[in-house]
Amino acid sequence: MTPEIIEVRDFLKGHHPFDLLPPAALAETARAVEIAYVRKGEAIVSPGSTVEHLYVVRSGAVESHSRIGELLARLGEGECFGVRALLRGGASVTRTLAIEDTLLYMLPAARFEALRRAHPAFAYFFAAFDGGSLGASLVAGGAGKGFDLLARPVGDLLARPPVTAPVEATIRETAEVMRDERVSAALIVAGEELVGIVTDRDLRNKVVAGGLPPETPVAQVMTPAPLQVQAQDLAFHALLTMSRHDIHHLPVNDKGRLVGCLTASSLIDAQANSALYLAHGIHEADDVAALAALATRVPQVVDTLTQSGASAHGIGEIVTALTDAVTHALVKLAEAELGPPPVPYAWMAAGSQGRQEQTALSDQDNCLILDDGFSEAEHGAYFDAFARFVTDGLNACGYVYCPGEMMARTPRWRQPLAVWRRYFARWIEEPEPKALMLSCIFFDLRLVAGTPALWEGLHRDILERSRKNHIFLAHMASNAMQHEPPIGFFRNFVLVYGGGMDMTFDLKHNGVVPIVDLARIYALSAGIGAVNTRDRLDGAVDARALSQQGAMDLKDALEFIGITRLRHQARQMRERRRPDNLLSPRELSSFERGNLKSAFQVVKDMQASMASAYQLSRF
Repeated sequence: MTPEIIEVRDFLKGHHPFDLLPPAALAETARAVEIAYVRKGEAIVSPGSTVEHLYVVRSGAVESHSRIGELLARLGEGECFGVRALLRGGASVTRTLAIEDTLLYMLPAARFEALRRAHPAFAYFFAAFDGGSLGASLVAGGAGKGFDLLARPVGDLLARPPVTAPVEATIRETAEVMRDERVSAALIVAGEELVGIVTDRDLRNKVVAGGLPPETPVAQVMTPAPLQVQAQDLAFHALLTMSRHDIHHLPVNDKGRLVGCLTASSLIDAQANSALYLAHGIHEADDVAALAALATRVPQVVDTLTQSGASAHGIGEIVTALTDAVTHALVKLAEAELGPPPVPYAWMAAGSQGRQEQTALSDQDNCLILDDGFSEAEHGAYFDAFARFVTDGLNACGYVYCPGEMMARTPRWRQPLAVWRRYFARWIEEPEPKALMLSCIFFDLRLVAGTPALWEGLHRDILERSRKNHIFLAHMASNAMQHEPPIGFFRNFVLVYGGGMDMTFDLKHNGVVPIVDLARIYALSAGIGAVNTRDRLDGAVDARALSQQGAMDLKDALEFIGITRLRHQARQMRERRRPDNLLSPRELSSFERGNLKSAFQVVKDMQASMASAYQLSRF
């Protein structure tokens, strides 16, 4: 190794994340590095250019600017740039120029990609800029085998084509097919259309125990119109469907074509220590104590996912799915104890659970929509006990009571459909800032259990009313400006002092919440039914309520702030401290600080744009 390469190696070894590489990989990386000298004022990367290297500042300083000249980041020794462009296929949307005479180390894109694939810890550092998708972040992060299965699409897990029998077949003929193919279920088809499924359990319970002759048509014992899963769905969600409906076989459909059958046992056996297994255990739990014991493992799942390189978006979906599973189990236990509900109901998740964006630190936000046949005198006691059972159970499982009492146990948030219609009509038609601030979580509702029709009509009404009401949207926009990103005029962090929060900023209320608020307004203004923040931003682009670039910037900002928050909380949990949202910049590398400032600046700029659109004087 030449003295020059040794110097490059030693420099990289002293800066994160290159310090995470094993010695052999670090030496190979040093050999691959190219060196460039750039004079002050010279452009290194321009909008529209193709980035072919990861740049590391060896000495000097550079600045990155948006297309319209806004300062995005100022980087010095040991800091990287060009990351986002590389992770988007090489296309740059920013301008980076030297503000001092600068020496750069340039790592070719192919070597950068090879390092990300081979070294999970290295990839983990850059995963947040992968566009935020679960699958992409997993590939970038080099997640382990178990989590790879968790997040892979169902179609990737199919080992064979579907085993089918025609609907005209007899029980004997169907059983012979199952025996010859060595499967525990046969899919019954009419032509190419799936019309039913027959399992070993059906043959045992309906045929043998029922004394049916083998020549009986299989149509008499099959389960008609079975539940299906799409090939693009996650394996995790497939297992939740199986557990929730107490089935062990799930036909897989790909764009209208039957492609296979997924079995629960194969997933569970392969995932004994994963979120898949935990979800299955939750659905099998038969009392609150068992649920609470299982729920204590959720923080460990968050830690595992975070360290595996998963995206904040993906972790939010998985953690929320576990919360949904706990809620379903509690609803089932409540009905078992109290008897069947006297009138139909819809148990709704609000807030972060409604948006499928939960973290390790989540209280509960929920409500009940009751059928208009509800009578307080006849049915009030049942639903009071029902709501208390479920919310007490959630609290026992670690989802603490909402400090603002936005829960179904509060009578105001346990009302017939007609009352909920009046609530939303008043909030939208006669908006009052304080009331909207308190109730905005109810614009993030999602059905978790009960009768879908109670929510569907109300949801359509909410979207129609809000889309047309500019005054309501202006009030919502004004409320969205109450949470400002913690960044000052000169791109310095604005830190909190006193009250045990010295030198910190709040990643949730000053980082995540402003993006959630902005996305909610874009969605409501365009009549978009999605409640997940990323889905709302994508829908706003499709509805032309938001530019493609604006949505991409907000999604990137949400992902980076979100994954930074999750890493902070995971670190606290490993240290046996209660997780919170208060982060000190001293916990971050220079690269992370620079990109967090960029993320906050995106939010600040988008808030200013919305304030201008709704003529809000504050911005």
